[in-house]
Amino acid sequence: MEIDKITQDVLKVIDNGTFKQEGAYNLRYNGQALCHGDSEHIKIKRKEDKNGIDVYIDGNAQGEQVHIPVVVSASGMTDVVYNDFYIAEGADVIIVAGCGIHNAGCNDTRHDGIHSFHVGKNANVRYEEKHYGEGEGTGEKILNPVTKIYLEEGAVFTLDTAQIKGVDSSVRETDVFMGEKSKLFVTERLMTHDKQTVVSNMEVQMNGEGSAAKIASRSVAKGESSQTFHPKAIGNAACHAHVQCDSIIMDKAEVCSIPEINARHLDASIIHEAAIGRINNEQLIKLRTLGMTEEEAEAVIVDAFLD
Repeated sequence: MEIDKITQDVLKVIDNGTFKQEGAYNLRYNGQALCHGDSEHIKIKRKEDKNGIDVYIDGNAQGEQVHIPVVVSASGMTDVVYNDFYIAEGADVIIVAGCGIHNAGCNDTRHDGIHSFHVGKNANVRYEEKHYGEGEGTGEKILNPVTKIYLEEGAVFTLDTAQIKGVDSSVRETDVFMGEKSKLFVTERLMTHDKQTVVSNMEVQMNGEGSAAKIASRSVAKGESSQTFHPKAIGNAACHAHVQCDSIIMDKAEVCSIPEINARHLDASIIHEAAIGRINNEQLIKLRTLGMTEEEAEAVIVDAFLD
C-alpha cells in the first residue's frame, strides 16, 4: 500500500526509519488500521469490541520483530486504541511501537495508546516506544500512554521509551507486575521545551522471589516546560530494585522528581537516586574552545546525556 509523504516522514522518526510492509506489522493512521501483516510466529488480529489489536507471539519466535506505529495527522482528532500482546513461553521478540502527531490545524490532536503485555515463562521482550510531535498548526499535540506489564516466572522485559520533541502535553501511566525470578529494565528519555508539560507515573510490583528491576530516567527541560516523575518500586518478596532519575534543567523550566521505594518483605533490597542540575559550565567552556557556539555546545551535551 502506498503511504503519503507526511506519514512516511513521521515513520522515519518514530520507527527509526525501519518500517516496512513486511513480516509482522500494523500501521494505524487517523484512527484506522491502514495496513497490516503477519509472520509465521506472530499473528495480529483486530479487536471486535473496541479499537485496537491483539498480538499473539508463539514460543518459536526467536529474534523476530513486530512493528506497530501510529500516525495521526487529522487536526482535532482524539484517537484511543487498546493493544494487547500475548507472548508465549520461551519467545524472544522486539516490539517497535511509537506515535507521531502531525497537527497543521488549530484544534488539539490527541492519541491515547493503552497497551497490556502478558509475558510467558522465560520469554524475553524488548519494547521500544518513541513519541513525537510536529506541524505548523496552533493546535496541541497530546499523547497519553498507558502500559501494563505482567511477567511470569523468569520473564525478561526491557522497556525503552523516548519523547523526542514537539509533544505539548503527556501523561504516562505504567504498571508492572513481576513474577518469580523475572527481570525488568526501564530506560526513559524525555525532552521538553517551550510550555510543554509531561507527567510520568510508574509503579513496579515485585511479587515474585528473586525478581529484579532497574529503572533509569533521563530528561532535559527547556524553556518554561514542566516535568514530573514519580517512579515507585514495591518489594513484596525477596527482590532487588534500583531507581535512578537524572535531569538537566535549563532556562525557566521546572522539574519535580519523586522516586518512591516501599519494602514489604525482610529481604527486599531497593535503592533510589535522583539528581537535577544545570549543564556543567566546564563542559560548555571545553566545547566552546573547539569553535562551537554556546547553542551548539549545549546541543552536543544534551544529545550525549539523552543517548
